[in-house]
Amino acid sequence: MNRVEGKVVIVTGGASGIGKQDALLLAGEGARVVITDLNDDGGRALAREIGGDAMFVRHDISSEDNWKAVMSATQDRFGRLDGLVNNAGVLVMGSIEDATLEQWQKIHRVNADGYFLGCKYGVAAMKSSGGGSIVNMSSVAAEGLPFAVSYSGSKGSVAALTHSVAVHCKSCGYRIRCNSIHPDGVLTPMTLPLLGNPDPSTVSYDADPTSRFCDPKDVANLVLFLISDESRFISGAQLRITNAH
Repeated sequence: MNRVEGKVVIVTGGASGIGKQDALLLAGEGARVVITDLNDDGGRALAREIGGDAMFVRHDISSEDNWKAVMSATQDRFGRLDGLVNNAGVLVMGSIEDATLEQWQKIHRVNADGYFLGCKYGVAAMKSSGGGSIVNMSSVAAEGLPFAVSYSGSKGSVAALTHSVAVHCKSCGYRIRCNSIHPDGVLTPMTLPLLGNPDPSTVSYDADPTSRFCDPKDVANLVLFLISDESRFISGAQLRITNAH
């Protein structure tokens, strides 16, 4: 218990799926959580559910002005930032033959530009707090999935961005860590429709040990570790969450 006691952590895309489980677990371990999302109802409901110092801020991660507003609100409420989980993202299917430039740009505007902005403003805030941890949600798709070329490209960008930020912070002596998580399938509201909206319990690891789909809590457990001081000597890592993929 209390593995992140007193830490102030922003979780983007925190209203549902992986982000929601991140926020719940971090708060349960003592963090003060800033939940951001475009889903006002879901975000506010989760902040109420967590209670205490949890707060919700509406946030389009592709907007630089929105990032400035989130950082300002966090500073005003808590006076510091210790952790950032860049989790929000979008997924569009399509091969190199099917995808359009518009789709490519839309995906990258959120998944790549949004994470760049998060890292940029996260580093600036953590410098003044004495350090911290940034966790970027990449994917096994960063290695290139033929049926999701735009998504794959954006997640490859996240992986490269993560390493660049980690090396920069080390060279500057900032005590700011940056790591990326690369899940395979995760049973979330974003992925379930692609599977035909099955009952998650029928396709989960609990039901089938050969399943490639994990529960959002499996990802949240790794997020908690990376935000906590237990991982203080881990930076620039690409950590896969797969079932012998």
